[in-house]
Amino acid sequence: MRNFLLITILNLWVFLSFAQTSTPKYIAEARKSFEAGKYFEALPKLEAAYNKMTNKGKSIVEKGEMAFMVAECYRRMEKYDKAGQWYGSSIELKYYDINPKVYYYHGEMQRMTGELANAKISYQEYKKRRGAEKAINIEGLIEACDITSDFHMEESKYVVKAEEKMNEKEFDMSPFLSDKKETQVYFGTQRESVTNPTRDPITGEKFMDIWVAEFDGKGDFISAKSIDDKNVVNTKDNEGTAVMDRKGKTLYFTRCPALPKQNLGCDIWMADKNGEEWENVQEIDIKKGGDSISVGHPCITADGTMLIFASNMLGGMGGKDLWYLLYDKKAKAWSTTPINMGPAINTAGNELFPSLNANDSLFFFASDGHPGIGGLDIFKAHLQTPKEGATAKTWANVKNMLKPINSPANDYALTIRKDLRSGLFTSERSTSKNRTYAPDIYSFTTPPVAYELQVIVYELGNKSKKLEGAKVTVNEVSGEQWEDLTNKNGKTPKWSDRKGNKAHPRYINGGFDYQIKASLKRYFPMSRPTVITTKGENGQGVLDQNQSFVVEIPLIPIELRTPEIRYYLDKWTFVNDNTIKSNDSIQFLVKLLKENPEIIIELYSHTDSRDTEIHNQALSQNRAKAVYNYLVGVDPNNACRVIPFGRGESEPAKYTDENGKEQLLTEEYINQFKGTPKFEALHQMNRRTTVKIVMEEGTEDPKMFDASQPCTPDPNNFKYTDPLPR
Repeated sequence: MRNFLLITILNLWVFLSFAQTSTPKYIAEARKSFEAGKYFEALPKLEAAYNKMTNKGKSIVEKGEMAFMVAECYRRMEKYDKAGQWYGSSIELKYYDINPKVYYYHGEMQRMTGELANAKISYQEYKKRRGAEKAINIEGLIEACDITSDFHMEESKYVVKAEEKMNEKEFDMSPFLSDKKETQVYFGTQRESVTNPTRDPITGEKFMDIWVAEFDGKGDFISAKSIDDKNVVNTKDNEGTAVMDRKGKTLYFTRCPALPKQNLGCDIWMADKNGEEWENVQEIDIKKGGDSISVGHPCITADGTMLIFASNMLGGMGGKDLWYLLYDKKAKAWSTTPINMGPAINTAGNELFPSLNANDSLFFFASDGHPGIGGLDIFKAHLQTPKEGATAKTWANVKNMLKPINSPANDYALTIRKDLRSGLFTSERSTSKNRTYAPDIYSFTTPPVAYELQVIVYELGNKSKKLEGAKVTVNEVSGEQWEDLTNKNGKTPKWSDRKGNKAHPRYINGGFDYQIKASLKRYFPMSRPTVITTKGENGQGVLDQNQSFVVEIPLIPIELRTPEIRYYLDKWTFVNDNTIKSNDSIQFLVKLLKENPEIIIELYSHTDSRDTEIHNQALSQNRAKAVYNYLVGVDPNNACRVIPFGRGESEPAKYTDENGKEQLLTEEYINQFKGTPKFEALHQMNRRTTVKIVMEEGTEDPKMFDASQPCTPDPNNFKYTDPLPR
């Protein structure tokens, strides 16, 4: 409810009253109404008293006090321009000699209305005069005036608009998306047809009720009505700032009593929803008899284990802090000991209006203590990894939501949809159709952002070989699709919004997941498509609007040369020493089979031409079996997915010489390099293992492995020829 009637009811300060031998009745009555917290009622009395006083003698002191109290009334009624003017009048009457805080409040009004340079001067004047008072972080406020200048230059990606059809001339505030479809919004309102149409003596406004607004699937307002026509939730008191638990069964809301001659703080209440009716309405006893304490602005975590709220209770860090209770599942009740959310969230200023996104990964709140643009700003913090034994969630890394969500006026009570792309909040900015600094409900959306995309296709096992003519298909998960071919460098065109058109988009939009596949004849595609996301904070971090994506996709050639596997001379055991790690090379095949569980491969081992053909044939067969047995040891299913062959010296490798000419590495060709390092290097090229994807006979379609069928491997694949024939 309007910051517990924004900050009005939360903090009823006791101001200095001057003892006089004979105080005029009109001054006494003005002070009495003011000290009772009835600011709307006190305002005309204080202004009348001010006008009757002179600027001489003791009257000037009392007149300065009257000006200060008038300013306080306007501030608590959120008429900040007028409040600033009256604080200025109080300063002109030198009331700062009695109460230096007049400079602090004057600075607050100036900061809220964007007068940063003047606000800094006022804060500095207060710092000179404050004496031992250290509760206000005045150094932080002075620094904030400089930092805020940067905030005014920086803007976020959101587009903001006032919900003109929903807002009335009276106050509308604290929206909350209350249903799973995110088309119902609870909010607080003081419009004509509220339960109690009389004027609140504190604010001069009508008493607040909780209403519900209906929106269509496009986010357009349809209608609004009270959530309660039987005066169960909505009563003669102020009710507002409400949330539903994630099950949609229990409503938590703020209620501020309106009892004559009593300054009672606000409380949090709960009510169960039964169809369209409300029942079991009860107060959550957080204050434990501290009637002057205020608690409000409830927020419930997704699992229902934490009730977060704002309060001015003792033990805080200053102003209003955010606290929480834990739910005791055994007792089926909230704990009785509030816990402060600590310095990661709270400051010496005011923290109010907590809220969470659907999975609690983002925590939103309003604060005038963190550096901001002015007044209350909306901030967000990120969920932290829980420490061992932790019973509560924590959030940190507070960031200002920036303009246009925040403004020099008060901005607070943000509710966000599951996709993190849109939501609602309250603002008192002067651009709404209502009065200046009157709360209205605003919506925000993230406009579509186009990111540049280019895909590069290459041959698995030989990344330098880029593939021309590969068909690249881009699928947005909800259905949009387009495709193109790679050029001689293996690249698609740079798809961007500058090259696209509405009929055939060639760019990726922000806020979506995309699957990218590539295909080419005589190549086998990777089993799983490449997936990229542009959802920003929804799992992938914040994206730069200028970010571009370059995606590299390998295709498996039907005949694939593996990374180098070496064997000891005339043996089939792998070389694993400082010169070569053959087992690491075999991991290439392990990964290939694991990531593509449906393929079947043929494994070919070759030798050089030194020794007899029969010897080399048996040696190559043993070496192929050595790789086969390694792969089967990793995954028994590989016994029927890998077929080992020995090719001996019968299939020399091909080699491109220094002149760019392709050569067949026959014994005759290699022998011409005897006596040079090239001789051994070329023989080594022939000692290789290649992999071939098994194809369906007569087609270019890969043969698929059926894991549901029994696997009966060839027993000869586990036997080696030893000794080798000569």
